[in-house]
Amino acid sequence: MAKVKSKWVCQNCGYETVSYLGRCPDCGQFSTMTEEISQAKVEIKTNSPSNAIVAGDLGYSKINEIKLDETIRVKSGIDELDRVLGGGFVEGSLILLAGDPGIGKSTLVLQAAKNIGDSNHKILYICAEESPSQVKLRAERLGANSDNLYVTAQNCLEEVMKQIDELKPDFLVVDSIQSVFSAQITSSSGTVSQIRECTNLLMRIAKTKTLTTIVIGHVTKEGNIAGPKVLEHMVDCVINFEGDKFRTYRMLRSIKNRFGTTSEVGVFSMNDDGLAEIKNPSELFLSEREEQNCPGCTIIATVEGTRTLLLEVQALVGNTPYPSPRRVARGVEYNRLLQILAVLEKRVGLNLSKQDVYINVTGGVDIIEPAADLGIAMAVLACVRDVCCKKDLVMIGEISLSGEVRPVDNLEKRLKEAQKLGFKEALIPKISSDKLSAQVKNLKIKTIQVSKVIEAITKSMQPENAVK
Repeated sequence: MAKVKSKWVCQNCGYETVSYLGRCPDCGQFSTMTEEISQAKVEIKTNSPSNAIVAGDLGYSKINEIKLDETIRVKSGIDELDRVLGGGFVEGSLILLAGDPGIGKSTLVLQAAKNIGDSNHKILYICAEESPSQVKLRAERLGANSDNLYVTAQNCLEEVMKQIDELKPDFLVVDSIQSVFSAQITSSSGTVSQIRECTNLLMRIAKTKTLTTIVIGHVTKEGNIAGPKVLEHMVDCVINFEGDKFRTYRMLRSIKNRFGTTSEVGVFSMNDDGLAEIKNPSELFLSEREEQNCPGCTIIATVEGTRTLLLEVQALVGNTPYPSPRRVARGVEYNRLLQILAVLEKRVGLNLSKQDVYINVTGGVDIIEPAADLGIAMAVLACVRDVCCKKDLVMIGEISLSGEVRPVDNLEKRLKEAQKLGFKEALIPKISSDKLSAQVKNLKIKTIQVSKVIEAITKSMQPENAVK
């Protein structure tokens, strides 16, 4: 009898070692090493579906001779989802959808499956975490029943492959990748080895059978996708489903997309009957503003993928009772906030060493691009001086360490969105007159150019705006 060998695998990064380690030397995490049995893979019979995939002749051809089918993309029936995907599902693609528990991942996939089924496409739904009756209850609530939607509770991929050969579906939904397993790996489901092997198997199925596969993934408590990092490299598209559990807004963000634009976003609202699309999220986010602007509130224009969003930035500055002042950023990168505050202290002369600073972006949206720097800085200054910025003024610009306001991309797109929502003025970086005239052509919005942060203060905060 062959001696059984084991190995220790880090469940955070996939590092392997022959003995137990309290701390992973690769990722530095503690107590992440799990023992797994290491043995030769089970030999697959010649008539098994898995062998057919491995031995399948993919062939080769010149790229100029490859013809694209007009139906290579399949619409999901949800415009916001199609926007994030780049126009719809690409046939034979492998898509990873990740998000916090209860955020609405299964709801979104089930609503899309209903629309796809109504267009005469077969869908096989692997409900590895639920029973078919539980999926039926959700489908009844969402109105997502379809004759072309098939549900299976089988979580062994080798058995699922037999069902695929028998049913020949056009779409495959795996809910979730952490709950399915391969019989060729002896470790339990959810481990790094199982996730890596199952994803590799699903990728081969998707490519050889032209089977569009949607994989739902879990996230860790830090917000990262659970499993090895190679999981994100193997799939064609990585989509994060984000949102605040205490609000109805949900945001679908593309992190990786081989067939479309990255950083594209789609906005939804979670209702009793499922997810509803929000066609104009800027108008929704700004609808909650008070009629009278208050100190510390500014409007910024940020670009997410191909969509322009107008968001309200709120700042609160007050004396701190602690030796070290607090810096709290919600919706803004923390280190970016520290950099902006350092510029305000050094270049503007604003003393914040004994002040707590809180920054919040309404709507639960996370801003990544630096074009929001000017709006954040003006919100802090307005709160410190207890003045109000103009209500119909939008701010666009990046702040450098020298206190200069730098130009940003897609200025014309931002100004068009601001004008559409009724804003009359825009505080923008100083650029050449020829370039400005080309970007504001046919626009009625008034542009106020600034080159320094101090100049922006004088042009956006007037004495008559001071709070009595």
